[in-house]
Amino acid sequence: MTEARRAVLSAAERAPDAYELFSRASARLRRHVPFQAAVWTAADPETGLITAPMLVENLGSGEGCAAYWESEILEENVVPFRELARASVPAAGLREATGGLPCRSARFRRLLRGQGVHDELRAVLRVGDRPWGLVSLFRADDAFRAEEIALLAGVSGPLAARLRGFARPSGAVPSGALPSGAAHAARTDPPAPGLILFDGTGEAMSVNDEARHHLALLPDGPSFLSPLGLRLPIWVIGTALQARAVADGREHGNARVRLRTTEGHWLVCHASCLTGPGGSPGPVALVIEPAAPADLAVLVAEAYGLTARELEITQLVARGIATAGIAKTLVISPHTVRDHLKALFAKMGVSSRGELVARLFTEHYWPAMPEPVRVRRPDGTTARARRS
Repeated sequence: MTEARRAVLSAAERAPDAYELFSRASARLRRHVPFQAAVWTAADPETGLITAPMLVENLGSGEGCAAYWESEILEENVVPFRELARASVPAAGLREATGGLPCRSARFRRLLRGQGVHDELRAVLRVGDRPWGLVSLFRADDAFRAEEIALLAGVSGPLAARLRGFARPSGAVPSGALPSGAAHAARTDPPAPGLILFDGTGEAMSVNDEARHHLALLPDGPSFLSPLGLRLPIWVIGTALQARAVADGREHGNARVRLRTTEGHWLVCHASCLTGPGGSPGPVALVIEPAAPADLAVLVAEAYGLTARELEITQLVARGIATAGIAKTLVISPHTVRDHLKALFAKMGVSSRGELVARLFTEHYWPAMPEPVRVRRPDGTTARARRS
């Protein structure tokens, strides 16, 4: 490990949250890789779309930020983030990648050159094939050198692992199972979905009150003032742009991103392009709502390093299914289930099923789960069920 790499990772290791990680890593990296401006942003590990938080250093307004991500998603560019997420080296310099001809990139021609940028160094912070963050560094004087690109690539994995850790619940784990009163209090009726409609030019044309409520819970970041008088965060704009790109065949995958609120809960933002008259592209409908368990399954599993089987067992444990029932459901032996549970307890730092459920679901799943109600059977007895 080089001295520069150690310095960057040491600064990041002491960060209490993702935004501070970006700030400290950027400040320390600048000592070894000089740059005049930068963007550091978290990414959704499933879709690669930008999410909160985002650190923007020495750049312009939210409108300029929106134009940058619009180019990234909708135009033909050199070394787009989606390619770096799969590349053997997760970092690249624009001039090095183009053989000194950066105008091959639409992003450079339309945006960067006019802002006095000479070169851009970008990287995906990833663990395996999961992107947890995106970085763009901008230099006004000369090109980024091969050793500078290698340094940023070398900190990609460790910084991504640190970002992944911030997806874990922040609250303390109670000893034993959740008290019934506390569990009941945590399960409140979730707010209704919010809806924003974007016209063919990407302008927000309609919004409901529920969307305004959810947007008010998002952390500060670059935003764009819409004709509705509503400031839309760049993460929401990026999701709507992705929906348009998918509809036009320029992108594959989902226009879906998870966002953590200032209160520590999770929202999911997903968009799709509607069909207009004669099959023409219509407006983009974007829904923002509390995240359901299925929305968070991969995020939670990745944050704790769970395998697919361990996640399945965790979800069954949360439903109150005993070891024998889990074994039957998954067609494995009870002994294998117990081995998986032992591994789960070690990864999660818990010692019982109750603590396991509390750690995963108190802050992640419980707010999005229907509240239990009493249902009267034909014989006069009652049973607990969930509102649909």
